[in-house]
Amino acid sequence: MKNLPTELLRTFATIAELGGFTPAGEVLGRSQPAISLQLKRLETLVGQPLVRRGSGPLQLTASGDSLLGYARQILALNDMALAQLSESGVAGKIRFGIPSEFASSLMPKILSQFSKAYPNVNLEITCALSRQLLADQPSQRYDLILALHDDPRDTLNELVMVDELLWVGGANSLLQPDRALPLVLAPEGCIYRKRGLTKLRQLGRQWQISYTNPDVSGIQTAIEQGLGITVLAKSTVPPSLYPLAAGALPELGQIGISLIKPDGSSPAVERLSEFVRSSLQGG
Repeated sequence: MKNLPTELLRTFATIAELGGFTPAGEVLGRSQPAISLQLKRLETLVGQPLVRRGSGPLQLTASGDSLLGYARQILALNDMALAQLSESGVAGKIRFGIPSEFASSLMPKILSQFSKAYPNVNLEITCALSRQLLADQPSQRYDLILALHDDPRDTLNELVMVDELLWVGGANSLLQPDRALPLVLAPEGCIYRKRGLTKLRQLGRQWQISYTNPDVSGIQTAIEQGLGITVLAKSTVPPSLYPLAAGALPELGQIGISLIKPDGSSPAVERLSEFVRSSLQGG
């Protein structure tokens, strides 16, 4: 019976997330040849090519797509097991800043699980736009920040995952090409807002902002009531909203999601960082 080393799986998952050997090496602290060698070792173990080699953008093979899902689950279980088994003596207070859209989708379940695993750690959660969270970073207002950034390769600290941006509407959203596109967006400073408006301007598509709200639940309600459409990360789309058909609107590309913490963080902050990273990557 063969075993898949977690180190090789982590390298493969990072290559897939970042779309290349060089950026994966920068994140993992290894040279490009070392990353390539690790991937070849993994391909030898599974007996299948995992990426399509060529001059174009990196693409996974069918086997690679299949293995990536398993790799994420294995790495998440590995990291969470290590975190929970080393919880002895972990205590304290953590001031954690998170983007608003994650506060109502992914994070409540993750933070609930963390609180059960580490009952002696007190979490103080602040929800805001990434720009606002990062503006407070020099004052050390937060012990840990989960932040979005435009370029997945421009990591702020520790890249957690790469997510796809989607146009999202309600069940009865109708796009009429002869009318200005009604948009429901967060205020200025929101990465989603900036990306959506930039792409529409490049396409020459007419638009109007029909509703502005800093809270994702308010945006969700407005869309459900038929006030317009919005831009969201794929992992945060609520069940009541739906991705709009490809081709009707410009593609929005990807964003990076990073964890940011000061040097010399406490054991509690390190545990939470590991827990969030493992949970998001495993999801």
